[in-house]
Amino acid sequence: MKKLDFPNFKFRIKNKENTDYIFDIVRKKWFVLTSEEWVRQHCIHFLVYVKCYPISLINVEKKVLVNNLIKRYDIIAYSSNGKVLLIVECKGSNIKISQKTFDQIARYNLVLKSTYLMISNGLSNYFCKVNYKHNNYTFLDNLPEYKSIT
Repeated sequence: MKKLDFPNFKFRIKNKENTDYIFDIVRKKWFVLTSEEWVRQHCIHFLVYVKCYPISLINVEKKVLVNNLIKRYDIIAYSSNGKVLLIVECKGSNIKISQKTFDQIARYNLVLKSTYLMISNGLSNYFCKVNYKHNNYTFLDNLPEYKSIT
């Protein structure tokens, strides 16, 4: 798999019948190692091991109803009181981040009302803080650590 713009993490990877699988530490299951899954697992490890988000407060690939359509977000991190703190949208490293990607996470956020947004294809990472009072968002250089925003 391609080297991504994240620290080097140790992943559990196995090969079964000529297919590579990666272990997800949140869902506690093996998943086919696609380009998008590679990015998703890097984002999870980044949140847990670099930004100190509690693993118990992270959800991965769950359904959300947006404008009467069932969608599936990549990663959500919650505060200890159950409020959505962060939505992460992951794309494979071969997918260019575009306005369409920002529109996608914005649609999810209409329902989820997160304070922070992260978009990553593993090579480019974008972090935003949403300001609901002024109805806009600000790009950040990095994502704050969990303890500094809870």
